[in-house]
Amino acid sequence: MILSNFIKPYLDRRMLRILLLGIMSGFPWVLIGSALNLWLKENDLSRTTIGWAGLIFGVYAVNFLWAPLIDRLHLPLLSRKIGHRKSWIILMQIIIFVSLFIWSLLDPSKNLWLVIAVGLAIAISSATQDITIDALRIEQIQENEKNLLAAGAAVSVVGWWTGYKIGGLISLISADILQKQGVENYWQISFLILSGIVALCSVGLLFIPEINSKEKINSQNIADQVILKKIGFSNVFTRSFSWMYGAIINPLLSFFKKNTINVALSILGFIFLFKIGEAFLGRMSLVFYKEIGFSKTDIALYSKGIGWFTTVTFTLLGGLFAVRMGLIKAMFVSGIFMALTNVLFSVLAWVGSSKILFAFTVLIDDLAAAFATVAFVGFISALVDRNYTATQYALLASIGTAGRTLFASSSGMMVDWLNGNWIIFFIITALMVIPSLVCLFIIRKKINLNE
Repeated sequence: MILSNFIKPYLDRRMLRILLLGIMSGFPWVLIGSALNLWLKENDLSRTTIGWAGLIFGVYAVNFLWAPLIDRLHLPLLSRKIGHRKSWIILMQIIIFVSLFIWSLLDPSKNLWLVIAVGLAIAISSATQDITIDALRIEQIQENEKNLLAAGAAVSVVGWWTGYKIGGLISLISADILQKQGVENYWQISFLILSGIVALCSVGLLFIPEINSKEKINSQNIADQVILKKIGFSNVFTRSFSWMYGAIINPLLSFFKKNTINVALSILGFIFLFKIGEAFLGRMSLVFYKEIGFSKTDIALYSKGIGWFTTVTFTLLGGLFAVRMGLIKAMFVSGIFMALTNVLFSVLAWVGSSKILFAFTVLIDDLAAAFATVAFVGFISALVDRNYTATQYALLASIGTAGRTLFASSSGMMVDWLNGNWIIFFIITALMVIPSLVCLFIIRKKINLNE
């Protein structure tokens, strides 16, 4: 009976749509994360340079600035043919596809800034499509289907990690095989292979139905009319002002009204701090693996291949546990678990290139990351107002990303400052979760969630 209740939410056909959306969201991260990092590393660029190159992830931290426009602006012709949300995603997928083609023509040792600029274009496109992907994903499940909320979050995370892990697996193995065959531009050819995945995902997107919420549109229009009435007269300027006010200010007011100002600010502080330690580790993990003696194939097999299987399994289980224990408790448990797994990397740094310990460390880390991400996505999804889905989710997710990207970009500098002492580095990353958990503990009984 318990097993049946566990499986039933995942058998809903909408979960397959959410899975694809998750894949499309996670895939670009492997391009500007794993693939770009190793590409730069193998062109003899320093750890500090690689770390600072991660600043391109900063666009994920500010995509809430244009989320209101993406939420309400319709693309000519395209929106009418395939839907508002999907039209924006397709446009961003085209930009990512073209960017990969441009990367295939470049040499980072000669055109570093151009390589980074193209990476920035991928990041901006990915961050922009995430605005609509998250909104489209949340809108697949109705507000009265509370039992599907955690399941949807779990499947979304499975999709994200599938895009990230499988993309990493394909890029690393293809680059390694081409390099061993004596192909000089092995990374460039790998990027052309990855562009094919972008095209396939775009085709799959067309089969996802987009739910047009008349209630949401009417609610937004009513809010615009309220502003116009307060102004007292209507012309092109006042109508533009009321539209912008409804698109930008109302979503923020809705969030702060739902929670008190103090609680809302504390929630934002928690979201900002929660995954900083994980981000520091993630930013330098591939450089660490390479430095202690693992090949690209080893990294692909243990970190991406095995990692994908364990992440999928633990994410689905994590969705069940998040429902059972509640999202607040799940955040506490996952935060502590993340910190403990970071210490395992210190042990790996001390032991050296042990494949058994590498596989075990990756397995435990993926378990912790999967559970933490499910809880985190469910937590944010439960906070948003359905009238402003894209804007509010983008705002909350962006704040979480801001903490990870702004601080984690200095991860390479920290390792260099520690003279390559990976043991101390990973211990420091384990301690970084403490401030966020203290913040959550203070407001735990005051948070208003739609669970």
